[in-house]
Amino acid sequence: MGAYFLKRLLAAVPVLLGLTVIVFVIMALIPGDPATAILGSYATPENVQRLNAALGLDRPLPEQYLHWLGNLLEGDLGRSYTLNRPVRDEVFERLSATALLAGTALLLCTLVGIAAGVVASIRQSTWLDRGVTLAVLIGISIPSFWLGLLLILGFAVSLRWFPVSGMFAIYGGGDLPDLVHHLTLPAITLAIVATGVIARLTRTAMLEVLRQDYIRTARAKGVSEWRVVLRHALVPALVTVVPVIGIQAGFVIGGAVYVETVFQWPGIGSMLVKAISTRDILLVQGGVLVVAAAYVLFNLLADLAQAWLDPRLRE
Repeated sequence: MGAYFLKRLLAAVPVLLGLTVIVFVIMALIPGDPATAILGSYATPENVQRLNAALGLDRPLPEQYLHWLGNLLEGDLGRSYTLNRPVRDEVFERLSATALLAGTALLLCTLVGIAAGVVASIRQSTWLDRGVTLAVLIGISIPSFWLGLLLILGFAVSLRWFPVSGMFAIYGGGDLPDLVHHLTLPAITLAIVATGVIARLTRTAMLEVLRQDYIRTARAKGVSEWRVVLRHALVPALVTVVPVIGIQAGFVIGGAVYVETVFQWPGIGSMLVKAISTRDILLVQGGVLVVAAAYVLFNLLADLAQAWLDPRLRE
Protein backbone atom coordinates (compact mmCIF):
# COMPACT_ATOMS: atom_id res chain seq x y z
CA MET A 1 0.00 0.00 0.00
CA GLY A 2 2.90 2.35 0.74
CA ALA A 3 4.39 1.86 -2.73
CA TYR A 4 1.00 2.51 -4.33
CA PHE A 5 0.59 5.69 -2.27
CA LEU A 6 4.02 6.92 -3.33
CA LYS A 7 3.25 6.15 -6.96
CA ARG A 8 -0.03 8.08 -6.87
CA LEU A 9 1.61 10.96 -5.00
CA LEU A 10 4.34 11.27 -7.63
CA ALA A 11 1.71 11.18 -10.37
CA ALA A 12 -0.01 14.15 -8.75
CA VAL A 13 3.10 16.35 -9.02
CA PRO A 14 2.92 16.99 -12.81
CA VAL A 15 -0.82 17.53 -12.46
CA LEU A 16 -0.23 20.28 -9.90
CA LEU A 17 2.48 21.79 -12.09
CA GLY A 18 0.09 21.78 -15.05
CA LEU A 19 -2.52 23.50 -12.88
CA THR A 20 -0.13 26.35 -12.14
CA VAL A 21 0.41 26.84 -15.89
CA ILE A 22 -3.32 26.79 -16.65
CA VAL A 23 -4.19 29.20 -13.83
CA PHE A 24 -1.44 31.63 -14.84
CA VAL A 25 -2.28 31.56 -18.57
CA ILE A 26 -6.03 32.02 -17.97
CA MET A 27 -5.40 35.05 -15.78
CA ALA A 28 -2.99 36.48 -18.35
CA LEU A 29 -5.60 36.13 -21.11
CA ILE A 30 -8.29 38.08 -19.24
CA PRO A 31 -8.84 41.33 -21.18
CA GLY A 32 -8.10 44.63 -19.53
CA ASP A 33 -5.17 46.17 -17.70
CA PRO A 34 -4.85 45.15 -14.03
CA ALA A 35 -2.88 48.28 -13.21
CA THR A 36 -5.66 50.49 -14.59
CA ALA A 37 -8.26 48.58 -12.55
CA ILE A 38 -6.18 48.88 -9.39
CA LEU A 39 -5.44 52.59 -9.77
CA GLY A 40 -8.98 53.56 -10.73
CA SER A 41 -9.26 57.34 -11.06
CA TYR A 42 -5.48 57.66 -10.53
CA ALA A 43 -4.72 55.63 -13.67
CA THR A 44 -2.56 58.15 -15.50
CA PRO A 45 -0.14 56.71 -18.09
CA GLU A 46 2.80 57.38 -15.78
CA ASN A 47 1.13 55.72 -12.79
CA VAL A 48 0.04 52.72 -14.88
CA GLN A 49 3.57 52.26 -16.22
CA ARG A 50 5.04 52.57 -12.73
CA LEU A 51 2.61 50.03 -11.24
CA ASN A 52 3.13 47.57 -14.11
CA ALA A 53 6.86 47.72 -13.41
CA ALA A 54 6.29 47.22 -9.67
CA LEU A 55 4.02 44.21 -10.32
CA GLY A 56 6.34 42.76 -12.95
CA LEU A 57 3.59 42.93 -15.58
CA ASP A 58 5.93 44.59 -18.08
CA ARG A 59 8.03 41.41 -18.32
CA PRO A 60 7.50 38.59 -20.87
CA LEU A 61 4.88 36.02 -19.80
CA PRO A 62 7.36 33.11 -19.36
CA GLU A 63 9.47 35.27 -17.07
CA GLN A 64 6.38 36.34 -15.11
CA TYR A 65 5.34 32.69 -14.71
CA LEU A 66 8.77 31.51 -13.52
CA HIS A 67 8.94 34.37 -11.03
CA TRP A 68 5.45 33.56 -9.73
CA LEU A 69 6.21 29.81 -9.57
CA GLY A 70 9.44 30.43 -7.68
CA ASN A 71 7.60 32.48 -5.09
CA LEU A 72 4.87 29.85 -4.95
CA LEU A 73 7.35 27.10 -4.12
CA GLU A 74 8.56 29.24 -1.23
CA GLY A 75 5.00 29.58 0.05
CA ASP A 76 4.62 33.16 -1.17
CA LEU A 77 1.43 33.73 -3.17
CA GLY A 78 2.05 37.45 -3.51
CA ARG A 79 0.23 40.38 -2.01
CA SER A 80 -3.35 41.47 -2.61
CA TYR A 81 -3.36 45.08 -3.73
CA THR A 82 -7.06 45.59 -3.01
CA LEU A 83 -6.86 44.17 0.53
CA ASN A 84 -3.25 45.24 1.19
CA ARG A 85 -2.36 41.94 2.83
CA PRO A 86 -0.58 38.72 1.78
CA VAL A 87 -2.65 36.50 -0.50
CA ARG A 88 -1.64 33.44 1.53
CA ASP A 89 -3.14 34.88 4.72
CA GLU A 90 -6.41 35.84 3.03
CA VAL A 91 -6.80 32.52 1.19
CA PHE A 92 -6.10 30.31 4.19
CA GLU A 93 -8.30 32.46 6.40
CA ARG A 94 -11.16 31.91 3.95
CA LEU A 95 -10.24 28.26 3.37
CA SER A 96 -11.54 27.12 6.74
CA ALA A 97 -15.07 28.39 5.95
CA THR A 98 -15.05 26.77 2.49
CA ALA A 99 -13.64 23.52 3.89
CA LEU A 100 -16.40 23.42 6.50
CA LEU A 101 -19.14 24.03 3.92
CA ALA A 102 -17.72 21.69 1.26
CA GLY A 103 -16.82 18.98 3.80
CA THR A 104 -20.30 19.02 5.31
CA ALA A 105 -21.92 18.92 1.86
CA LEU A 106 -19.63 16.08 0.74
CA LEU A 107 -20.36 14.04 3.88
CA LEU A 108 -24.08 14.67 3.45
CA CYS A 109 -24.20 13.72 -0.23
CA THR A 110 -22.06 10.62 0.36
CA LEU A 111 -24.15 9.22 3.20
CA VAL A 112 -27.55 10.10 1.71
CA GLY A 113 -26.53 9.11 -1.83
CA ILE A 114 -25.20 5.69 -0.84
CA ALA A 115 -28.19 5.01 1.44
CA ALA A 116 -30.67 6.01 -1.28
CA GLY A 117 -28.87 3.90 -3.87
CA VAL A 118 -28.82 0.84 -1.60
CA VAL A 119 -32.51 1.17 -0.74
CA ALA A 120 -33.45 1.62 -4.41
CA SER A 121 -31.44 -1.45 -5.43
CA ILE A 122 -32.95 -3.83 -2.88
CA ARG A 123 -36.46 -2.51 -3.63
CA GLN A 124 -36.02 -2.57 -7.39
CA SER A 125 -39.12 -1.78 -9.49
CA THR A 126 -41.18 -0.84 -6.42
CA TRP A 127 -42.70 2.54 -5.61
CA LEU A 128 -39.73 3.21 -3.32
CA ASP A 129 -37.28 2.66 -6.18
CA ARG A 130 -39.31 4.90 -8.48
CA GLY A 131 -39.59 7.57 -5.80
CA VAL A 132 -35.83 7.60 -5.20
CA THR A 133 -35.17 7.71 -8.95
CA LEU A 134 -37.58 10.62 -9.41
CA ALA A 135 -36.07 12.55 -6.51
CA VAL A 136 -32.57 11.93 -7.90
CA LEU A 137 -33.50 13.16 -11.37
CA ILE A 138 -35.13 16.29 -9.97
CA GLY A 139 -32.11 16.98 -7.78
CA ILE A 140 -29.68 16.60 -10.68
CA SER A 141 -31.77 18.84 -12.94
CA ILE A 142 -32.11 21.83 -10.57
CA PRO A 143 -29.24 24.38 -10.73
CA SER A 144 -27.70 24.82 -7.29
CA PHE A 145 -27.89 28.61 -7.26
CA TRP A 146 -31.62 28.51 -8.12
CA LEU A 147 -32.24 25.84 -5.49
CA GLY A 148 -30.44 28.02 -2.96
CA LEU A 149 -32.73 30.93 -3.76
CA LEU A 150 -35.78 28.67 -3.39
CA LEU A 151 -34.57 27.41 -0.01
CA ILE A 152 -33.95 30.97 1.15
CA LEU A 153 -37.42 32.02 0.01
CA GLY A 154 -39.13 29.01 1.60
CA PHE A 155 -37.22 28.26 4.80
CA ALA A 156 -35.60 31.62 5.59
CA VAL A 157 -38.03 34.28 4.36
CA SER A 158 -41.43 32.54 4.62
CA LEU A 159 -41.01 30.06 7.47
CA ARG A 160 -38.06 31.83 9.17
CA TRP A 161 -36.59 28.53 10.30
CA PHE A 162 -33.07 29.36 9.12
CA PRO A 163 -31.06 32.56 8.62
CA VAL A 164 -30.76 34.08 5.15
CA SER A 165 -26.99 34.50 4.99
CA GLY A 166 -23.71 34.57 6.86
CA MET A 167 -21.82 32.09 9.01
CA PHE A 168 -22.82 33.41 12.44
CA ALA A 169 -25.47 35.72 13.80
CA ILE A 170 -24.52 39.40 13.76
CA TYR A 171 -25.58 39.87 17.37
CA GLY A 172 -25.02 37.06 19.87
CA GLY A 173 -24.52 33.48 18.75
CA GLY A 174 -21.05 32.44 17.65
CA ASP A 175 -21.36 28.97 19.17
CA LEU A 176 -21.79 25.54 17.54
CA PRO A 177 -25.64 25.58 17.38
CA ASP A 178 -25.50 28.98 15.70
CA LEU A 179 -22.96 27.68 13.17
CA VAL A 180 -25.08 24.60 12.38
CA HIS A 181 -28.14 26.85 12.02
CA HIS A 182 -26.36 28.96 9.39
CA LEU A 183 -24.69 25.98 7.72
CA THR A 184 -27.81 23.89 7.04
CA LEU A 185 -29.24 25.60 3.95
CA PRO A 186 -25.97 26.18 2.03
CA ALA A 187 -24.78 22.63 2.78
CA ILE A 188 -28.03 21.11 1.51
CA THR A 189 -27.93 23.33 -1.58
CA LEU A 190 -24.36 22.29 -2.34
CA ALA A 191 -25.01 18.58 -1.73
CA ILE A 192 -28.17 18.06 -3.80
CA VAL A 193 -26.64 17.46 -7.24
CA ALA A 194 -23.80 15.27 -5.97
CA THR A 195 -26.29 13.25 -3.90
CA GLY A 196 -28.25 12.41 -7.04
CA VAL A 197 -25.17 11.32 -8.97
CA ILE A 198 -23.88 9.12 -6.13
CA ALA A 199 -27.32 7.59 -5.56
CA ARG A 200 -27.74 6.66 -9.23
CA LEU A 201 -24.30 5.09 -9.47
CA THR A 202 -24.71 3.24 -6.15
CA ARG A 203 -27.99 1.75 -7.34
CA THR A 204 -26.43 0.58 -10.61
CA ALA A 205 -23.36 -0.87 -8.88
CA MET A 206 -25.46 -2.63 -6.24
CA LEU A 207 -27.75 -4.22 -8.86
CA GLU A 208 -24.70 -5.52 -10.69
CA VAL A 209 -23.20 -7.05 -7.54
CA LEU A 210 -26.50 -8.52 -6.31
CA ARG A 211 -26.69 -10.60 -9.51
CA GLN A 212 -23.37 -12.34 -8.78
CA ASP A 213 -23.20 -16.06 -7.95
CA TYR A 214 -21.62 -15.59 -4.52
CA ILE A 215 -24.60 -13.46 -3.45
CA ARG A 216 -26.98 -16.29 -4.35
CA THR A 217 -24.71 -18.71 -2.46
CA ALA A 218 -24.77 -16.52 0.65
CA ARG A 219 -28.55 -16.35 0.52
CA ALA A 220 -28.79 -20.12 0.02
CA LYS A 221 -26.73 -20.62 3.19
CA GLY A 222 -29.30 -18.66 5.15
CA VAL A 223 -27.34 -15.46 5.65
CA SER A 224 -29.68 -12.62 6.63
CA GLU A 225 -30.65 -10.25 3.82
CA TRP A 226 -29.24 -7.15 5.49
CA ARG A 227 -25.91 -8.90 6.07
CA VAL A 228 -25.84 -9.95 2.43
CA VAL A 229 -26.52 -6.40 1.33
CA LEU A 230 -24.24 -4.51 3.72
CA ARG A 231 -21.33 -6.93 3.97
CA HIS A 232 -21.24 -8.97 0.78
CA ALA A 233 -22.68 -6.52 -1.76
CA LEU A 234 -22.03 -2.97 -0.57
CA VAL A 235 -18.26 -3.25 -0.14
CA PRO A 236 -17.64 -4.51 -3.72
CA ALA A 237 -20.05 -1.89 -5.03
CA LEU A 238 -18.11 0.86 -3.26
CA VAL A 239 -15.09 0.07 -5.44
CA THR A 240 -17.06 1.60 -8.31
CA VAL A 241 -18.66 4.37 -6.26
CA VAL A 242 -15.57 5.76 -4.46
CA PRO A 243 -13.88 7.28 -7.57
CA VAL A 244 -17.12 9.07 -8.41
CA ILE A 245 -17.25 10.48 -4.87
CA GLY A 246 -13.78 11.91 -5.52
CA ILE A 247 -15.00 13.51 -8.74
CA GLN A 248 -18.10 14.88 -7.03
CA ALA A 249 -15.84 16.38 -4.35
CA GLY A 250 -14.37 18.54 -7.10
CA PHE A 251 -17.82 19.65 -8.23
CA VAL A 252 -18.77 20.40 -4.62
CA ILE A 253 -15.69 22.60 -4.17
CA GLY A 254 -16.34 24.32 -7.50
CA GLY A 255 -20.02 24.78 -6.69
CA ALA A 256 -19.08 26.51 -3.47
CA VAL A 257 -18.19 29.60 -5.53
CA TYR A 258 -21.80 30.49 -6.40
CA VAL A 259 -23.40 28.88 -3.33
CA GLU A 260 -21.21 31.05 -1.11
CA THR A 261 -22.26 34.07 -3.16
CA VAL A 262 -25.97 33.26 -2.77
CA PHE A 263 -25.71 32.71 0.99
CA GLN A 264 -22.97 35.30 1.64
CA TRP A 265 -20.80 32.57 3.15
CA PRO A 266 -17.34 34.00 3.98
CA GLY A 267 -15.29 31.43 2.04
CA ILE A 268 -12.97 31.32 -0.94
CA GLY A 269 -15.87 31.38 -3.41
CA SER A 270 -17.18 34.77 -2.34
CA MET A 271 -13.59 36.02 -2.12
CA LEU A 272 -12.93 35.00 -5.73
CA VAL A 273 -16.05 36.79 -6.99
CA LYS A 274 -14.92 40.04 -5.37
CA ALA A 275 -11.30 39.57 -6.49
CA ILE A 276 -12.34 39.01 -10.11
CA SER A 277 -14.52 42.12 -10.11
CA THR A 278 -11.59 44.23 -8.82
CA ARG A 279 -9.00 42.55 -11.09
CA ASP A 280 -6.90 41.44 -8.11
CA ILE A 281 -4.91 38.94 -10.18
CA LEU A 282 -2.68 37.51 -7.47
CA LEU A 283 -5.63 36.94 -5.16
CA VAL A 284 -7.57 35.16 -7.92
CA GLN A 285 -4.56 33.05 -8.83
CA GLY A 286 -3.99 32.04 -5.21
CA GLY A 287 -7.64 31.19 -4.59
CA VAL A 288 -8.10 29.19 -7.80
CA LEU A 289 -4.85 27.32 -7.25
CA VAL A 290 -5.82 26.28 -3.71
CA VAL A 291 -9.25 25.09 -4.90
CA ALA A 292 -7.68 23.12 -7.77
CA ALA A 293 -5.09 21.58 -5.44
CA ALA A 294 -7.90 20.50 -3.10
CA TYR A 295 -9.60 18.80 -6.07
CA VAL A 296 -6.41 16.87 -6.83
CA LEU A 297 -6.06 15.91 -3.15
CA PHE A 298 -9.62 14.56 -3.00
CA ASN A 299 -9.04 12.44 -6.09
CA LEU A 300 -5.80 11.11 -4.60
CA LEU A 301 -7.67 10.11 -1.43
CA ALA A 302 -10.38 8.48 -3.55
CA ASP A 303 -7.74 6.44 -5.42
CA LEU A 304 -6.22 5.28 -2.12
CA ALA A 305 -9.64 4.35 -0.72
CA GLN A 306 -10.44 2.39 -3.88
CA ALA A 307 -7.13 0.52 -3.67
CA TRP A 308 -7.81 -0.26 -0.01
CA LEU A 309 -11.22 -1.72 -0.87
CA ASP A 310 -9.86 -3.70 -3.83
CA PRO A 311 -6.21 -4.80 -3.33
CA ARG A 312 -6.04 -5.92 -6.98
CA LEU A 313 -5.83 -2.30 -8.05
CA ARG A 314 -2.47 -1.89 -6.32
CA GLU A 315 -0.93 -4.06 -9.02
